[in-house]
Amino acid sequence: MDNTSSRPLPADATCLIVDDDLPFRTRLGRAMEKRGFTPMLAESVAEATQIIRQSPPAFAVVDLRLDDGDGIEIVNKLHEQRSDARAVILTGYGNITTAVAAVKAGAIDYLAKPADADDVEKALRAPSGEMPEPPENPMSADRVRWEHIQRVYELCNHNVSETARRLGMHRRTLQRILAKRAPV
Repeated sequence: MDNTSSRPLPADATCLIVDDDLPFRTRLGRAMEKRGFTPMLAESVAEATQIIRQSPPAFAVVDLRLDDGDGIEIVNKLHEQRSDARAVILTGYGNITTAVAAVKAGAIDYLAKPADADDVEKALRAPSGEMPEPPENPMSADRVRWEHIQRVYELCNHNVSETARRLGMHRRTLQRILAKRAPV
């Protein structure tokens, strides 16, 4: 057990978990409850906003991309209601621009999915001003590349030609990449 998890949680250990993936949200909620947090689950920006207005949580774990907006919007709303709240952004499609935006919004960390509950807890409980430890199993560079390609492909409505143009690659090369399984 490390120093982070041996420190007691504050009296208010409410933790808003916002993710549009129901199984992931539920699993993370259960895991955080076992670690002493009181989870509050939401699947959208609208639902999270309502929870924040009614009872702003002390902690938040927020997916960056949601069906009705993005997690940075939620972090901003949380800090408007509760400036001492500690928020972590989770994403499968990370890049420097969104990482900087997340930190400017007040997120204390930016973790790549699939992040496990231990990594999330370490980030939430890291002392203020200190960087949390790096994740035990970060995504490989191949996986990050694959995730980025999948995201652009999705944003282009599965149009291979448009995706290839935006990524600056040949259409056939993109088709070969899309036909393969995700790297580990």
